[in-house]
Amino acid sequence: MSRYASGKHSFFTSDRSGFRYPYKDMKIEWTGAAVGPDEFEHKHPQLEPRKHPSDPQALRNARTDRVEPEVAKLLGFNPFKSGGAGTDVITVTEPSHGRNSSDVVRFRTVSGFDGFTKATIEDASGYTITVVTADTYTFTAASGTATAGNTRGGGENASAGPVTLSA
Repeated sequence: MSRYASGKHSFFTSDRSGFRYPYKDMKIEWTGAAVGPDEFEHKHPQLEPRKHPSDPQALRNARTDRVEPEVAKLLGFNPFKSGGAGTDVITVTEPSHGRNSSDVVRFRTVSGFDGFTKATIEDASGYTITVVTADTYTFTAASGTATAGNTRGGGENASAGPVTLSA
């Protein structure tokens, strides 16, 4: 079996510069080039990106049976419209309300309009509604009637939500 020579009196030529170096000082770079010790360059760390674990896709112990509590929804500007003069029916415009007939809704931060006072519309026990469309529903005011009729009002900060909310 053959052996390699020790090379203690041998030289090699650098692949980078062409200079002559002692064979025992030869260094092999990550590119495979044989270079002298003063020409040697380490591989840059950015050329070997770290492995990142994949992002998790699900929650452990997710509770999909839970339903978020209902909250008060801010209504648009002047969301209430009175019925004809002398009637106590008020139509509420709430886009995509998702409510059902016979739901009880309480209104908050309402301005009085067309003969209906703030206290009447903000009744603490709320009102049972009748759904007209996906964007409107009606209720019958506890007291008062429309003076002019077919008038919009209620202000810009009115909200509608469940009776059980505090404040």
